[in-house]
Amino acid sequence: MLSRCAAVIPVYNHADRLPGVISAALGLGLARVIVVDDGSTDGSDAAARAFEPRGVLLVRQEVNRGKGAALLRGFAAAAEAGAEYAVSIDGDGQHDPADALALIAALPTEGPRPLVLGRRTGMLVDRTSEDVPWTSRFGSGFSYFWVRCSGGPRLSDTQSGFRVYPLAEVQALRTRARRYQYEVEVLALCHWHGIEVREVPVRVSYQQGARVSHFRPFVDFW
Repeated sequence: MLSRCAAVIPVYNHADRLPGVISAALGLGLARVIVVDDGSTDGSDAAARAFEPRGVLLVRQEVNRGKGAALLRGFAAAAEAGAEYAVSIDGDGQHDPADALALIAALPTEGPRPLVLGRRTGMLVDRTSEDVPWTSRFGSGFSYFWVRCSGGPRLSDTQSGFRVYPLAEVQALRTRARRYQYEVEVLALCHWHGIEVREVPVRVSYQQGARVSHFRPFVDFW
């Protein structure tokens, strides 16, 4: 199954964390590792380019177009490389890329292909924890509400960006969002189109200094 998957790492101004994420992703044994630099201004593109001799494909958007647009660009590159699935891994270091193996293990060997969602452990019971930024606590609750009101599936962590996307099915969805909203919209559309969404627990790091989020809760949800 690993040979059928490509890692897609969208990044915007996370040059300090990106090398560690890329190195860990390369160790997974996937068919391809693709970094989509979404108009970074801090040298993230240079950090990714240093891994090109190791087979990393860097796709750069000169202007910041949003996470959804970056993911779709990465999906197109993954499909062109012959992958059937894209493993999306945030470039800010909050995920342990090794957990991608558990997400991939949840894929069926035959039959309809689901979207596998990494449920961040503690996001429900620990929303009041000081280790979880208020933007993440607010976003997790509000996106759950939005997905349910839109007729989407009942999920525990609708805002997690750590996922395995079935490329053909997801690329056929008529998504409109191109920023952070994409990850919420695609869940509702999967449910509407009969694409199962499975959840698998993954680890998450919100330690001080571990990540800088560009998520704007009120603007992006509006």
